[in-house]
Amino acid sequence: MQYIADFHLHSKYSRATSKLMDLEHFNQWAQIKGIDILTVSDFTHPIWMAELKKKLEPSENEGLFKIKKSFLKKQSHFVKFIFTTEISCIYTKNGRGRRIHLLIFAPDFKTVEKINAKLSLIGNLKSDGRPILGIDVKELAKIVLDISSDCLIVPAHAWTPWFSIFGSKSGFNSIEECFEELTPYIYSIETGLSSDPIMNHCFSILDKITLLSNSDAHSLQNLGREANVFKLEHLNYKEIINAIKQMKNSNSQLLYTIEFFPEYGKYHFDGHRECQINFSPEQTKKYQGICPKCKKHLTKGVLYRVEELANRPIAKINFKKFIPYKKIIPLQEIIAESFMLGKNSQKVENEYLRLIHFGGNEFNILLNINFDELKRIASNKIIKIIKKMRAEKIIISPGYDGVYGKIKK
Repeated sequence: MQYIADFHLHSKYSRATSKLMDLEHFNQWAQIKGIDILTVSDFTHPIWMAELKKKLEPSENEGLFKIKKSFLKKQSHFVKFIFTTEISCIYTKNGRGRRIHLLIFAPDFKTVEKINAKLSLIGNLKSDGRPILGIDVKELAKIVLDISSDCLIVPAHAWTPWFSIFGSKSGFNSIEECFEELTPYIYSIETGLSSDPIMNHCFSILDKITLLSNSDAHSLQNLGREANVFKLEHLNYKEIINAIKQMKNSNSQLLYTIEFFPEYGKYHFDGHRECQINFSPEQTKKYQGICPKCKKHLTKGVLYRVEELANRPIAKINFKKFIPYKKIIPLQEIIAESFMLGKNSQKVENEYLRLIHFGGNEFNILLNINFDELKRIASNKIIKIIKKMRAEKIIISPGYDGVYGKIKK
């Protein structure tokens, strides 16, 4: 069977996160989106962990969990929950300050408790759902893998300028430089919203690395804006981890990833938000990385950094070797564009819920329903945008320095 999974989001205990980010709403919105497997998120936070223990129980799928019926009202859908969390490591290595975010996958409560006990000796886990630890990511990986070899370490949003393994501000030029002797235990990276698989394939050291895509959602509406689609004979934690670890080939259990248009991401291009300077890498080089208005350094975005590390052109990439992908624009964004309104307006929300009611779920509407069926439930304007989206003919003014991209008229 096919399963859609989102392994990275945040609970209400993370900074700048909606207060509705709890298990009950996760379960509800997984059904709206069409997600089968969702991270519990933030498992290092002690208050959130107590809530997880109270509200979750083992599902029929080993290593995956479900919310107890007593905590649901009239919902019959049960998303499967998996233990993952994000940790921010801030440290110095090779004479440079490093700020790297990691995703940690764990198989059960017992393993999570051991991880939390170790990490609580290093930093304050109560401070944030995504705690900041003053530890080398290699040492963090060693601690986790020593606790359980069933855990998985995945560098998060790998190209983001400020907090990632390859980021322009504090990252490295290779996985080996970052993880040293533990490099063989790094099977995957998360590509992040501002890059797509094509960009990553320009960097040949990633040829044997599985590219995962997750939402990093801080609000319910953003669940599944990126995701992973698996075909698994037996749904359980180990099968998921093995699917991520396996070499890329035509028999891969990871069928495809669901991608944001990278231009939509808020760090795709370079720039300076305060001065509204939005540059391509070529323009940045022309100005030697300096803002022409205020003369401060520009934030070099993901495309710039990919081009800096790339060692082969797109024309030389054999795409048959790699996991395919499909690009989407969130349905609320499409509706908002068709109405020429903000995506948080009541009219957009009402239309979104109406379409979900008739279309089943968001992924079904965006990726699966044929256009004859769509005509029965959606306006011509919405269908036109979905057609362009599926054909990857959407034109987007790229995001930069923390500002999301915008669909061009």
